[in-house]
Amino acid sequence: MTLANMQLLPLAQQLSQAKSWDEFTRTIMLAGKKLPAMPEHLRRDANSVEGCESPVWLALLHFESSESCESGESGERAGFYDEFVAYSPSKVIRGVLAVLLEKANSLEQQERANFDFGAYLNECQLQRYMSESRGNGIKSVVHQLKEL
Repeated sequence: MTLANMQLLPLAQQLSQAKSWDEFTRTIMLAGKKLPAMPEHLRRDANSVEGCESPVWLALLHFESSESCESGESGERAGFYDEFVAYSPSKVIRGVLAVLLEKANSLEQQERANFDFGAYLNECQLQRYMSESRGNGIKSVVHQLKEL
């Protein structure tokens, strides 16, 4: 993992600058408002993340961009990209999901599989303010991010 990969993205950077629990909580809830909406039809058992205190759904969507594609290539081709979407009814967990997906969506599949999300969350103080049970749920989300 390179130092560039560990660089905090904007939502994580804002969390890292929180000076108190109240400021952190406000910042994480505002981050949750930036989480793209997960379509209702994707909130089903197949996309449910087990082990979370609050219900969490996570899905990987595949898109074709408007850029031209070269035919005949295998794997990830120019013009195609993947994007994670997630949802939880918990405002705090939506904020955590926003921070995780901001980073996960910036990485290629192999980078994501090797990325140390725990260290990233430590850098933005998330581990410091999460309860143990919520922390275990976040580990389940990270596991899914690496597996999908």
